[in-house]
Amino acid sequence: MGAMNEPADQVHRSVADWVVLFALSAGAFACVLLVLPYRSFDLDRFFGPKELALHLAALVAGLAALATLRRLTISDVDAALSAWLALSAASALGATNYSVAFRALAVTVSGATVFWTARKVGLAGLGPVLARVLAFTVVVGALTALAQAYGIKMEFAALNRAPGGTFGNRNFMAHLTAAGIPLVMWSIASAKRNRGAWLWTVSLAVCTIALVLSRTRAAWLALAVSGVVAIIVIARGPALLADVDARRRLRRAFAAMIVSVILALVVPNALDWRSDSPYLDSMKGVVDYHDGSGRGRLAQYTNSIKMAEHHWLLGVGAGNWPVIYPKFAPTNDPSLAETTGMTANPWPSSDWIAAVSERGWASGIALAAFVGILLFGAARTRYDATLSSEQRLAALAGGGVVLIAALEGAFDAVLLLPTPTIVVMAAAGVLILPTTSRQEITMHPARRIIASIAFAAFMIAACVMSDRRIEAMQLYEMGTAAAIESALVKDPGSYRIQMRAADYFLSRGQCLKARTHALSARALFPSSPGPRHVLGKCGGSTE
Repeated sequence: MGAMNEPADQVHRSVADWVVLFALSAGAFACVLLVLPYRSFDLDRFFGPKELALHLAALVAGLAALATLRRLTISDVDAALSAWLALSAASALGATNYSVAFRALAVTVSGATVFWTARKVGLAGLGPVLARVLAFTVVVGALTALAQAYGIKMEFAALNRAPGGTFGNRNFMAHLTAAGIPLVMWSIASAKRNRGAWLWTVSLAVCTIALVLSRTRAAWLALAVSGVVAIIVIARGPALLADVDARRRLRRAFAAMIVSVILALVVPNALDWRSDSPYLDSMKGVVDYHDGSGRGRLAQYTNSIKMAEHHWLLGVGAGNWPVIYPKFAPTNDPSLAETTGMTANPWPSSDWIAAVSERGWASGIALAAFVGILLFGAARTRYDATLSSEQRLAALAGGGVVLIAALEGAFDAVLLLPTPTIVVMAAAGVLILPTTSRQEITMHPARRIIASIAFAAFMIAACVMSDRRIEAMQLYEMGTAAAIESALVKDPGSYRIQMRAADYFLSRGQCLKARTHALSARALFPSSPGPRHVLGKCGGSTE
């Protein structure tokens, strides 16, 4: 990464470097834009294709990086990330539901791969290219949200969570947009031409309007806190903006943000808020934990910590929070859906709560160490007067992305999802200088081959399972008995499809088949009342 800002003729770039750059860039765009039309799967029709895009990007980038790896340098941040991966894998082995465990673990492995391969891009001097691609990706996502907000009809968007655009949920869109703000600001300051700076300033305005319209309090709070930190860090230490033109650009950018906030508040939109003062209400509720969603989060966090206390070593299993949570929650818990008795969402409202409850306290510490080392590395680079102002500014932008994502993750699911994962991990890998090396390992051809085979096997399995999950959604939409059973061949770990099959055969008096699918569903989610209802109707044991 130290080569990120060196002249092109001073850096050797291999074909593998360009392959990694292309894979990460294409993967980021695909993670933002891909959506399926299968409305029966309200969340998975967004996450399914995005996860597949993340895994494919990680597979291509990872194999390209391994093919040219001659020496493996392990730093403190690499050790922390490796510990997070190892503990996550161990937690998955003890999970109740292996299907969701593998799915969650695959996102984690792909995210780590993106981080390490993005660092390779930076070392090849292609860091600015990737950083700008990531920034533009964020802007494209915000544009899809604005299109929905201002009345452009989009068949793929979720109408009840507007303005989510291609994310399916306004909160998911806002989390990524907020985390991408430092990338856009960096693009403004580092633009080679004034025309480019103006285009990025317009992009910043787009992101600002989308954030205001989202009413996402976690994103607002994370931006406010990180903004204060950024002001303090910029004001002290070696000058970051020696160029007068760069300082003028940033002043113009801040003015554009203020104007954008005003425009978002006064220009009529197509959003149907129930309140007469929706944005003021959201602002008042940023730190309100006495009522509404804030109170629900506190209850959820409390019950989830109980889970972590009972499963302190390795947690309940990666991705298995919704499987086990009903055992620790009272029947009136706001996180449970009244109609099903299951959790309303497949993850808790916090990355950090998910880490400790699903993967254990040691895993949570490893994740915190990874984030902390990244932030420390960014701060150290910022105050290192021996480095160029471009390198110090890049580190500040990378640290901002990580800090915002970490703060948002205290209140919502962020890095549990594929799109923020690829953008945040790539930005961190390419913009933040590595910490001090702890160990170097020579990668002989035999080691590279073994590592490549193991990595490829896991990632191909992740891609195949994601693809089969998508095929199962398509079959499920047909609604016939044959199509539903074919869907289960593709995705036997789908609780929704198992229950659909059980209910279908129960309605036709075919209890033998209904029991089979109900038992499979119960094995996936033992606390759900749905399978017990079917088994009771068929005269069998519900225990």
